[in-house]
Amino acid sequence: MTIARATISRRSFLGHSYSLMGVVAALVILAWTLVAILAPYIIPHSIGDIVDDDYFGPMRQGLWLGSDYLGRDMLSRVLMGARYTVGISLAAVSIACFSGVVLGMIAAVTGGWLDTCLSRFLDAMNSIPSKLFGLVVVAAVGSSIPVLILTLAVIYIPGAYRFARALAVNINTMDFMTVARVRGENTIYLIGSEILPNIIRPVLADFGLRFVFIVLLLSGLSFLGLGLQPPLADWGALVRENIGGLPFAASAVIVPSLAIASLTISVNLLIDNLPQKIRDRDA
Repeated sequence: MTIARATISRRSFLGHSYSLMGVVAALVILAWTLVAILAPYIIPHSIGDIVDDDYFGPMRQGLWLGSDYLGRDMLSRVLMGARYTVGISLAAVSIACFSGVVLGMIAAVTGGWLDTCLSRFLDAMNSIPSKLFGLVVVAAVGSSIPVLILTLAVIYIPGAYRFARALAVNINTMDFMTVARVRGENTIYLIGSEILPNIIRPVLADFGLRFVFIVLLLSGLSFLGLGLQPPLADWGALVRENIGGLPFAASAVIVPSLAIASLTISVNLLIDNLPQKIRDRDA
């Protein structure tokens, strides 16, 4: 009976079996992605407009998520906050994973002094506490969107490099790599045609995990006042600026917190419920 229930709870799509939990998580992620893309066109008020005479106003018609500490519409600010949170995090994780994976594959295939130098340098970078590094850089340079993206990307490049290099080293010892070298294939061919197709699935799973880490780090920096500056705000900044409403259980501080939780938990659940053929490095 347990087996029957487990079978019913999974659905087949494109040759893979997906659990209900994974499908729900994917729908939540898709919903926030659409909100991030369409936010400027669907917000009912400008994010800087004061539309309520009261601060931390309750949820009501016209202000579906209440108002913040200045009387601005929280629904509009949360929707635009999704654009900044998802956009900055996605850009940063894309740069980090692309750079780390490319460097990791090059180091694994080339070996020698290049592998040693890259590994030691990135190990040194990885030893610096991520939040401390982010605080120092953003406080010194500023908290513009390009600075935030590059800072977050630099923080997570070493981890992506170590993960990709570990996968690539295993592939590099296999017989088909020896055959390709005997044929006289160059490094670019070995990386693009032999190694990358064999590590792409676990790399994509790692991409999702690093996206979660970056969302949380960005929210932490914003909560400390080093994220986007007013009137722009990601979800972490919304929590910080409305923290005074916590004793009143104001939606202005609760809703952004729930938004962060829903996105990060959904990404984790999606990765945990991916089919084994996608998650396993040997699939």
